[in-house]
Amino acid sequence: MKISQEGINLIKKFEGCKLEAYKCAANVWTIGYGSTKGVKEGDSITQEEAENLLMKDLEVFEDAVNKAVQRSIVQCQFDALVSWTFNLGAGNLNSSTMLKKLNNQEYDEVASQMKRWNKANGKVLEGLVRRREAEALLYEGKEWHEV
Repeated sequence: MKISQEGINLIKKFEGCKLEAYKCAANVWTIGYGSTKGVKEGDSITQEEAENLLMKDLEVFEDAVNKAVQRSIVQCQFDALVSWTFNLGAGNLNSSTMLKKLNNQEYDEVASQMKRWNKANGKVLEGLVRRREAEALLYEGKEWHEV
């Protein structure tokens, strides 16, 4: 599966776009829509480069979700899982109780498991609480835009 525009919209809403390198809440150098690979202090990019980086990054996380999920899922579920993995990484996806619940067909548990991942450096962050809520709503096929 590939992420839809709806999933991309969620990622863009919560990542925002910064054309100058900055340190994110997890203290990692970041640029564009949350790209971290090879980013260092002082880097800058154009809007077009930010869009291209996002598309390239998404391929990695689409692949991670496609490999990890052993059940059939619908587009909104895939989009939510890619957004979650984009933010938290494939390692966290693969070791998560959320994935275990999904692969064990405990579908009604997945959204609540998504929401548990709302901390950076051990602190609950309001932005992550809102993002996890939006991802959980998208996963359930519900309206998430007002979160």
